[in-house]
Amino acid sequence: MPSYALYVVTDEVVSGGRSHLECAREVVAGGADVVQLREKAQSSSELLAVAEAIRPVTAESGTLFVVNDRLDIALAAGADGVHLGQGDLPVAAARRIAPRPFLIGASVGNADEAIRAELDGADYVAVSPVFPTGSKADAGPGHGLAAVAAVRRAVRIPVIGIGGIGSANAADVIRAGADGCAVISAVLAEPEMAAAARSLRAVIVRALADRSPESA
Repeated sequence: MPSYALYVVTDEVVSGGRSHLECAREVVAGGADVVQLREKAQSSSELLAVAEAIRPVTAESGTLFVVNDRLDIALAAGADGVHLGQGDLPVAAARRIAPRPFLIGASVGNADEAIRAELDGADYVAVSPVFPTGSKADAGPGHGLAAVAAVRRAVRIPVIGIGGIGSANAADVIRAGADGCAVISAVLAEPEMAAAARSLRAVIVRALADRSPESA
């Protein structure tokens, strides 16, 4: 099973204008387990070009590469997977188009959504958002650690926490049952992204190692 410990979502605004490719290079150097390309404004051809530039960077390091929302771009670029929100292409439809080992992740807000995603063929779910966040304007209020724990109890696939997570609370998210933490500003807003990724991943990995088997 792949590791989802540190899952970094690229964002050219949060990163202070640094490109998706530069962000990917930096966080891969910092040991990120997953890089997700997230871009809402570019055309399909522009987004594909970015994805195709990132793919060799992640392939060389063995880092998982996921494209947000766009199954077509993910497949065309040879990415490892796609991440889908509740309003995107349904997981079941995506799974019919892209059989395993292609990865499909799904954003969920509660246990019922997580169960449905797993039944429909998702490989992992992301509880979004765990805490209030300014990185996504449409994220809504945080669901809290209790939601992470409820989703963990409900499904067998990996659970990721996203939203308002940083070095101060990442261990709490892992202790609640998450298998990893997805972040944007906690890494991309830092002047030294590689160092920030390395430091945050150490916190997450330590929390995973310390977690009791009963909570896993």
